[in-house]
Amino acid sequence: MKVLITGGAGFIGSALVRLIIRTTDWTVGNVDKLTYAGNLDSLAEARHHSRHVHYQVNICDRTAIRAIFKTFQPDAVVHLAAESHVDRSIDGAAEFIQTNLVGTFTLLEESLAYWRSLKESARMRFRFQYVSTDEVFGSLGSTGKFTEESAYQPNSPYAASKAGADHLVRAWHQTYGLPTLCTNCSNNYGPFHFPEKLIPLTIIRGLRGQSLPVYGMGENVRDWLHVEDHAEALALVLLRGIPGRTYNLGGDSERRNIDVVRSICALLDEMVPSDVSQPRAKLIQLVTDRPGHDQRYAIDAGRIERELGWRPKRSFENGLRQTVRWYLDNECWWAPIMSGTYRGQRLGLKKWC
Repeated sequence: MKVLITGGAGFIGSALVRLIIRTTDWTVGNVDKLTYAGNLDSLAEARHHSRHVHYQVNICDRTAIRAIFKTFQPDAVVHLAAESHVDRSIDGAAEFIQTNLVGTFTLLEESLAYWRSLKESARMRFRFQYVSTDEVFGSLGSTGKFTEESAYQPNSPYAASKAGADHLVRAWHQTYGLPTLCTNCSNNYGPFHFPEKLIPLTIIRGLRGQSLPVYGMGENVRDWLHVEDHAEALALVLLRGIPGRTYNLGGDSERRNIDVVRSICALLDEMVPSDVSQPRAKLIQLVTDRPGHDQRYAIDAGRIERELGWRPKRSFENGLRQTVRWYLDNECWWAPIMSGTYRGQRLGLKKWC
């Protein structure tokens, strides 16, 4: 199979590319324009593999996307390319609308034209798989979980842009018959995670003895899914998912943000004892909350377990320990990022300070 993956040099996309190259005989066409969060080094051994080709192209560039379809001739598209950080969307929503909505529309249009040009047997095999987020559903109270039937109520510019793209994907299936698949996942963590996000930022700042900012009182709850479990689920949905369906993907690992940060501090104290006598948890600093910060996310992943037999393999405790160890062992990956334009500074308050 020939799979065209957008955003394949990003966090989740690179995990999927690595999985495909390592465990299948598929060929990957990797469309990634290499924004600040795109990094070909995240592909590791897959980067220079004979079954991987990288196209440095913006998904909004319709002419370039059309040319890739013509030359690569994919059997499937897995669309992960997105602007993905809520804080950045607060500071500047325009890029999120352009990439997440216009980019998805462009890919849908070109996929539809390509799909219609295929012979019947190839049309039957073709899939367009879109990777979305649980944030499209808004915020939960203290109980309950998001299901595939949950109402949409996005509360940030990022979530709204992803919700709109979800609806475009559904419409292209319902109206034009394009064989689409959609997944909505909970918060990911693991190796090669860009260090503006909570877990890698806490690891790096804790390692350096810097303050550890936590929004509000740290009571916001997220369901954590290891990125390699997520990649395995995406490959399974691509192979066995029913066109037109949505599948929720979660780690069944709800944690308060403050507890996640404390767990990282404890792991760092164990793995890299500090010269300072106080534990790293003393570095935690409660800061002004994010505008419109959703209180709780939780995913009911029952459908994919019942229909496709998928469950996450990694517990949060083991996965977090492995993630901390990976960052300790791979400073050569994250240090250049931290020495560039992004240095761990607070984002998402530009219009509020």
